Amino acid sequence: MKMTWAIPAETHRLMDLMTTAGHQVFCVGGCVRNGLLGVKVDDIDIATDALPQTVMSLADSAGLKVVPTGIEHGTVTVLIDGTAHEITTFRRDVATDGRRAVVAFSDDLHEDAARRDFTINALYMAADGTISDPVCGLPDLENRTIRFIGDPAQRIREDYLRILRFFRFHAWYGRDGIEADGLSACAELADGLDQLSGERIGAEMKKLLSAPDPAPAVASMSRAGILRHVMPGAETDNLAVLVHLETGKAPDWLRRAATLGGEDVTNRWRLSRTEAKTLRTLTDLARLDFRTSEMAYRHGRDLAENAVLIRCALLGQPLPANLAHDLTTGAEAVFPIKAHHLTPDYDGPALGAKLKELEDRWIASGFQLSQSELLA
Repeated sequence: MKMTWAIPAETHRLMDLMTTAGHQVFCVGGCVRNGLLGVKVDDIDIATDALPQTVMSLADSAGLKVVPTGIEHGTVTVLIDGTAHEITTFRRDVATDGRRAVVAFSDDLHEDAARRDFTINALYMAADGTISDPVCGLPDLENRTIRFIGDPAQRIREDYLRILRFFRFHAWYGRDGIEADGLSACAELADGLDQLSGERIGAEMKKLLSAPDPAPAVASMSRAGILRHVMPGAETDNLAVLVHLETGKAPDWLRRAATLGGEDVTNRWRLSRTEAKTLRTLTDLARLDFRTSEMAYRHGRDLAENAVLIRCALLGQPLPANLAHDLTTGAEAVFPIKAHHLTPDYDGPALGAKLKELEDRWIASGFQLSQSELLA
């Protein structure tokens, strides 16, 4: 497989600015990985031997906007032609505690590569397209193997979030079986996940469940004893069924989380109020015997469709043949009775109760009863 990536013109301009000043400068990490795979590049990260203040001075002299987004860790963001570039000085770890690292600046690309997580994330591309591969990431990228750099246990102890990243990257970029040494180290050190913040765990799990097909990775997490730390009680068997039923639909991590079930992860993942409410609603609707059209009327087409997908996955059933019709019927239905139709005969709590009674009758009729029939 021939893998190439054309560095964007605005990135070239920035790299040339730094190279002319005598510095090493490379695109690195996800942009190189995704670029070589031919998938969307979302962010452009640059690694250099130039110190942060030097990067800021060079960018400022060229009239570019600079933001010291993480200058204490060696990172500044440079905006050029509307594109943000995170530029980080080569670093080496001085100390780690499983959640964060104390780093020192370096002028050695190999030291910078050695502190990264996976081989496919330690590919460096110069402005002329030359790739530096200090940890043999290119063969792993070609074979779609997610492999820790060096000793997997050591990498994990530096940051226990790498356990979840291992499975997330396998879901997005892996192929065939999961790498055995990494899997073994993740299983051995799974208890380290308990010291991570809910925000970090939630962000990683959302990304994992948003992969095209996360089912094999999630199943591996369960067998290795990982899933119980981040999603206690989850049942993984139905996830593969759901992914099959989702054909043609965009991935939705909430739909998939509701299918996995288990304990409420609202606090464990630090979900927003909206996310938590949606997850609870999906979980309840999928496990109760509401008609599709009624769910679409009460909760909207998208949420109702997700509930049907989950229900069918849990029951091991195909999607209903009339799904699209029922979703449209419910989503477009308009209750024909308003409060003023019932006054002055009803008011206060009695008015609310009568409106509910009539609405329930109307829904039960398949939204067919007219205003006059309901009032009669």
